[in-house]
Amino acid sequence: MNFAQALTLPNLRFIFDGLLVTLEVAVISIVFSFIIGGILGVIRFLRIPYLSKIVGLIIDIIRNLPLLLIIFFTYFALPQIGIQFSIFWSAVVALTIFESAMLSEIIRGGIEAVPKGQMEAGRSTGLNIAQTMYYIVLPQGIKLMVPPLVSQFVSLIRDTSLAVVISLPELTHNSKIIYAQYPSTVLVMFIIMTVCYFAICYSLSLFAKRFELNYQK
Repeated sequence: MNFAQALTLPNLRFIFDGLLVTLEVAVISIVFSFIIGGILGVIRFLRIPYLSKIVGLIIDIIRNLPLLLIIFFTYFALPQIGIQFSIFWSAVVALTIFESAMLSEIIRGGIEAVPKGQMEAGRSTGLNIAQTMYYIVLPQGIKLMVPPLVSQFVSLIRDTSLAVVISLPELTHNSKIIYAQYPSTVLVMFIIMTVCYFAICYSLSLFAKRFELNYQK
């Protein structure tokens, strides 16, 4: 274990660059997947004829596929039909597709946990479905969604490391390059990766707990 060789300024800068890419991919994917997952979850909840069943089938297919397969499909297969992304956006698209399917079920479950009488009460006051969902159902459902949503976001952050297979220059990829060049730094690199991933995921969990407490006040 060679700390001196691992913690040189160029290596630290290289690791930090990888950490930034990890955070960029994670944040963009979280935003996109939350928006898309929310729309899909509401569609499933509303049980729109035909559309909800089609959406449900697509979600079930995606949820039962390995994320690694979706990453390979996005980067290697889509160019065969004329759709090509950079390495960065291939990772974002793959993560967004996968996480949207996961989040849609969490959001649908949170909405369905709200007593049905709340929807009926909102409709009886003259609100349309969209207004009832926005003002009455979602504010109650989000309290139930926060813990599983955060858990899924944490999983997404960890899953960014899978993009190493398409050479996304994120934290795991850059650390791997360093310990490939300097074998004596393997353990140090794994310690650094562990600390970085833990710090990000634990910070997100703390933020979620604070948000949940403030939301319940």
